[in-house]
Amino acid sequence: MAFEGLSGKLQSVFKKLTGRGKLSEKDIKEAMREVKLALLEADVNFAVVKDFIKSVSARANGAEVMESLTPGQQVIKIVNEELTALMGSSQSKLNFAPAPPTVVMLCGLQGAGKTTMCGKLGAYLKKQYSRSPLLAACDIYRPAAIKQLQVVGEKLGLPVFERGTENPVETARQAIALAERNGYDVVIIDTAGRLHIDEAMMQELVDIKAAVKPHEILLTVDAMTGQDAVNVAKTFNEALNVTGVILTKLDGDTRGGAAISVRAVTGKPIKFTGVGEKLTDIEPFHPDRMASRILGMGDVLSLIEKAQESFDEKKAAELAQRMAQNRFTLTDFLDQMQQMKNMGSMQDILAMLPGGSKLSNLQIDEKALARTEAIILSMTPAERSTPEIINASRKKRIAKGCGLQIQDVNRLLNQYEQSRKLMKQLGGGRGGKKRRGMGGFKLPF
Repeated sequence: MAFEGLSGKLQSVFKKLTGRGKLSEKDIKEAMREVKLALLEADVNFAVVKDFIKSVSARANGAEVMESLTPGQQVIKIVNEELTALMGSSQSKLNFAPAPPTVVMLCGLQGAGKTTMCGKLGAYLKKQYSRSPLLAACDIYRPAAIKQLQVVGEKLGLPVFERGTENPVETARQAIALAERNGYDVVIIDTAGRLHIDEAMMQELVDIKAAVKPHEILLTVDAMTGQDAVNVAKTFNEALNVTGVILTKLDGDTRGGAAISVRAVTGKPIKFTGVGEKLTDIEPFHPDRMASRILGMGDVLSLIEKAQESFDEKKAAELAQRMAQNRFTLTDFLDQMQQMKNMGSMQDILAMLPGGSKLSNLQIDEKALARTEAIILSMTPAERSTPEIINASRKKRIAKGCGLQIQDVNRLLNQYEQSRKLMKQLGGGRGGKKRRGMGGFKLPF
């Protein structure tokens, strides 16, 4: 989980501060020393840490903290604001061209996840902005790079333009011409990467830029490379004047130093993050929300957005009606679980709740959902709609069908019955009248 170590250390520092009535300059100095060490251990750039501590210390020693009734909370507020500013203050959205197609050029080192990110970005723009993206395969050096882009495009329903190992500059040019003829309003160019930066690589990128004049040049950086990610970003920016950064594999980097450093070092905003291996695992970068996550305050807005994307409104309305009438079935139970699964792992969901980072060590059995799904799918439609008919012989058949034990089936049925009783209480019991104040409250499982 990104920032796991940093988040824990910072919360420990702030717990000491909030436990005191008044703060002295010595208290703040000691706290800032611990914050500095925590940031350095998280692989944040040294110069960035130095400037950050200087800014926070100057504000923390001012009257707004020293004369406050809650000085500890004031310091946390300052750290939150400065951390947000460090990562870009506000969300930086993609710039679309006044007249299509919008040309987006992705660049970066080999292994940063650039080709996959082309597909993820295309799918995101298609879903969120109703765009019609065309992917252009301009990486002619890495074996199977073109094939990989074609596979990704096929999975996501995105067209791919390729000319084999022909000149990538001309391929990019022809992709844009094709987009203009066929009504594709976004062209995403997958360029070649290298295992390290070299002159030939940079010159090819400069040539593509000169030929197609992209509206966005997004540098794809592997967050797990830490300080190297920042150095790479600096070099690419000097050569191409990139317009933004995409941080990939952020979910695998427990330190998170690259996310905090790259904006300050390059002056260019982080626009998207890759947060998983699935082709839907891409998120717009919100500096304020990320700062809140780091400080253990959660990210409720992102959680709500994930829920809105994952849950079908029509199904939710139908379920609410069935709950009110006490007609909640195991099919509904399964459907709600599957929609929750679309939101990500339980660890990710917990991390978005205020204080959720403290539960990072909590062992959650993610396979329990799969077992529950297997049990319900082993039932007949009649058994799912009327679990009361499931007797001993039926339980034995269901257990055998899903490869589990009879006690697993019993456990699920007990959980379902408890949920149904709760639904009945929330729905107001007989007649389906809702209790006052409960409104349209519904559980996700």
